[in-house]
Amino acid sequence: MGFDISPDVAERSESETLFDWEDGLPADLRERYGFAALRLGGGVALSVRDDSTLFWNKALGFGFEEPVTAELIGRIDDFYRLNGTPQATIQLAPAVIPADWDEIRAKTNLSAGSTWVKLACDTEVALSRTARGLDEGLRVEPVEPAQAAEWSATLNRVFGMDNEIARSMAAASVGRPGWHPYAVWAGDRIVATATLYVRGDTAQFFAGATVPEVRGRGAQSALIAARVRAAQAAGCRRLVAETGAEGPGEHNPSLHNLRRAGFEVLYERTNWTWRPDRPAQG
Repeated sequence: MGFDISPDVAERSESETLFDWEDGLPADLRERYGFAALRLGGGVALSVRDDSTLFWNKALGFGFEEPVTAELIGRIDDFYRLNGTPQATIQLAPAVIPADWDEIRAKTNLSAGSTWVKLACDTEVALSRTARGLDEGLRVEPVEPAQAAEWSATLNRVFGMDNEIARSMAAASVGRPGWHPYAVWAGDRIVATATLYVRGDTAQFFAGATVPEVRGRGAQSALIAARVRAAQAAGCRRLVAETGAEGPGEHNPSLHNLRRAGFEVLYERTNWTWRPDRPAQG
């Protein structure tokens, strides 16, 4: 590939983005829904015990400060058991999977789930490849705090996660340091969303969603372009993103939008599903 970025940087960008996103949950909701977070082994483990979507229960960013071992996975297992988490996803870059991984995951009841694609791009390359290309009647603009509730509601309806937890996390990011949210508008209605999280010289793409009736009209390409420009203005030289991998006969528009914008595939990564079905080891 033409752009060189280490898996460490790419994984840390995602893990710190997700940590900050979830950590913005208001105090009353943190207690009500059982939010917990733990930094360990260079990565993060996150749990929202009573969230019906199970999406926010993630452990990621591991294998760089210390290797992935049975002991590390056991500590993650302990964290989720302690917090009563019903299900979680452990995400590991292929480069950090140890030789005894099958043995480790058998002991901790981890099963292979879906596959995500990790992508990255040089900011200058993306600047040369992106264009707004929006259909007439649509416009892209930054999201202001007064628009946070509508932006969040649109985002989470598209993703099928329109509940109090998801809406609150998204809305709380608007106006917070490091976050650069954008929306595509049709008149006075938000029809597409996306955000950018800046950390050092790396910018993480996140939360791209478009309502069904506006898909194919350039909304996400315009949002990619807006975020690339924001990343450049913030002094970022590299961009990171994730999206779902394509199986046989499948087409993921997000993947193709990112590739057209200059993003290159770093690797595909399995989502390992954890459940507390295995009796705790005494």
